[in-house]
Amino acid sequence: MGEVIQLDSETVQYALGQRIVCMRGKEKKLDNTFLRYLLTSPRQQAILASYATGTTVLGISQKALRSVPISYPNFSEQRRIGELLGALDDKIELNRQMNETLEAMARAMFKDWFVDFGPTRAKMEGRAPYLTAEIWSLFPDSLDADGKPDGWVNSTIGQEVDVVGGSTPSTKEAAFWGGDIAWTTPKDLSSLSNPVLLGTARQITETGLAQIGSGLLPVGTVLLSSRAPIGYLAIAQIPVAVNQGFIAMVCKERLSNVFVWLWTQANMDTVHQNANGSTFQEISKANFRPIGVTVATPEVLRAFDEVAMPIFERIVANEKESRTLAATRELLLPKLMSGEVRVKDAERHIREAT
Repeated sequence: MGEVIQLDSETVQYALGQRIVCMRGKEKKLDNTFLRYLLTSPRQQAILASYATGTTVLGISQKALRSVPISYPNFSEQRRIGELLGALDDKIELNRQMNETLEAMARAMFKDWFVDFGPTRAKMEGRAPYLTAEIWSLFPDSLDADGKPDGWVNSTIGQEVDVVGGSTPSTKEAAFWGGDIAWTTPKDLSSLSNPVLLGTARQITETGLAQIGSGLLPVGTVLLSSRAPIGYLAIAQIPVAVNQGFIAMVCKERLSNVFVWLWTQANMDTVHQNANGSTFQEISKANFRPIGVTVATPEVLRAFDEVAMPIFERIVANEKESRTLAATRELLLPKLMSGEVRVKDAERHIREAT
């Protein structure tokens, strides 16, 4: 109860299921975009909750909903508030779309270079170069007996990165919890729209950290959820400890964390094939470490990182900006709805925050 969306497509027809109501502000009296933000504001959510009934599942009848009180400024001010908050959400959505495109670019490049061996096959077939001359020259012009580019080597992910897991300090021991050390579970990754971990729902103390054998993992660690479900992926942007639901990969040698992130995505089917379990599937560290990885020459790996790392850095920057914008929106929303802050003051606050 209380979830709110605004239908903004003029070319799509919608039908409502149960437990959903459609509201439209009366013309020149209540702006629909303003209404959306009004309904999501903490004060209005509390009012809605006070009108709810039910023991197992709370709900509001349409009759009760019609009598829920609301307060609002004049129509012109409503439009300005809606446009201001909407602009923040539009920028957040633009960043999401941009990151989706950037991630697709990185995946496509990884697949071409290290899965399909595209440049080498193109050379073998006499096709025209499609990379810069400097990068093109780094790729061999033939495949070896194993079907990989000449000079590249077969390895395993366990040989290339440190693969570690984690644990959960006893929740019965208060001394382990409420500190300032980030501690993550797969649930933290489940809601991420980008493979970027910037924060965790729970924190532990130094005493709690001492209960985790893998300790505090460094910025840049690649995190893969190893069960329930397998497959959430992120690169930590903060030092973090992990629970038992992770395979954490610390990249110290020739493979960068961006390479390992993309390699893990590209090999997710193999990861699942190496999982087992009766209640739910789980990939153990012992079954993960032997998964094969083809390692290119240092020159190719370096060239890849020079292109792929800035792409990932842009994804991180966009995600950080979106979080700042979302925090600004959540700060301003109740103040704008109550009239505590006027639009011109909110605009100044946004400029300062971004």
